Amino acid sequence: MTSPFACTDPAALGFDPERLDRIGPFLQQNYLDSDRLPMTQLVVARDGQPVYYDARGRMGEGRESLRDNAIFRIASMTKPVTSIAFMQLVEQCKVALEEPVTKVLPEFGKLKVYGGGGGGIPFAPGQPAPAMRFVDLITHMSGLTYGLQNRTNIDAIYREHNLDFARSRHSSDEFIRILADLPLEFAPGQGWNYSVATDVLGICVERISGMRLGDYFREHIFGPLGMTDTAFGVGPGQQQRLVDAYQYRPGEPPAMIDAGPASKLTGPGRFDSGGGGLCGTIADYHRFTSMLLGNGELDGARIISPKTLRLMRTNHLPGGADLTEMSRSLFSESNNAGTGFGLGFAMVIDPAKTLIPSSPGEFYWGGAYSTAFFVDPLEGITCVFMTQVYPSSTYPIRRQLRTLIYSALSDSRL
Repeated sequence: MTSPFACTDPAALGFDPERLDRIGPFLQQNYLDSDRLPMTQLVVARDGQPVYYDARGRMGEGRESLRDNAIFRIASMTKPVTSIAFMQLVEQCKVALEEPVTKVLPEFGKLKVYGGGGGGIPFAPGQPAPAMRFVDLITHMSGLTYGLQNRTNIDAIYREHNLDFARSRHSSDEFIRILADLPLEFAPGQGWNYSVATDVLGICVERISGMRLGDYFREHIFGPLGMTDTAFGVGPGQQQRLVDAYQYRPGEPPAMIDAGPASKLTGPGRFDSGGGGLCGTIADYHRFTSMLLGNGELDGARIISPKTLRLMRTNHLPGGADLTEMSRSLFSESNNAGTGFGLGFAMVIDPAKTLIPSSPGEFYWGGAYSTAFFVDPLEGITCVFMTQVYPSSTYPIRRQLRTLIYSALSDSRL
């Protein structure tokens, strides 16, 4: 199959070709030969022009070699898309970041902060929560949580209600009703906790726009960007392009947990999960990251204004704090030291503290199946990485890829 990318000579864009070529063998020797990962796919670009592409492994158990147009579960890499969609509505003055969420979700009018109980004991009556604002949702400072945090009694009740995986279990209205009856981990704005907040944000997009989230994405983001293979679930005729999904097992190869052609994702869902429901290709997500690098525009299609995007990729943690000072999460898609959080993205605020080669203002996120992307506006670099092993904290591959990519940069703009 023809490569989805016409790669430019890396040397012409400030990369050392020999150093870039170390990436593929590194992945082969450290991850594929040992069956730690079933497949890898990577594209690196500068100034929107791909300079390196590599695809290895198989579509899944007993299946053919990885297709260049393979479809992956991108999980939480959905969140930046949902955040862009919400900010499009902000640009139209249909909603404002500082407004209370109850403007769109009246069900959240009587939220309370956790006051005790759980684990088989009824929750104690908590104190009424201050009004949750839309900015609290988009920055993960809402007080909501994820069951997968596996840390508190509130996390446990999220697991009981299957709130992390709502696609096939709840309608969006049911999802909101359940959340409205559960206590918050903390008062909105008083901490950072990775959570279902972006699912809630996606429902806000639906209610404000009057469109189902997938339809909104298709009309206002995917269509203009030419992202033809990204959607909630997998459409007819695409089942054979969906890779198998795996789960990490200590001391053993990962276990296959969802076969691509037979996946539940090939059927309709009740709920478009703005926090983690998209499936898509590396070529599509490269177009999304190219739009982000291009200050909100790609090939003449303006998705978001440069000023709005700049607001999104600015650290919004109080007092310029990093996540080590604010995070209550055991799990997220970022490292905490030297890392801030904006409106839908993590970003590097102090490269020295991250202990990883990076640039100030670089922003990024990833997905639960170990997918990842980053955008470095100062160096003009974007990267998209695809694989399919849960959870994303299993291996240090994101750090390793950044190190390998930046070590191949021969012409730095800093």
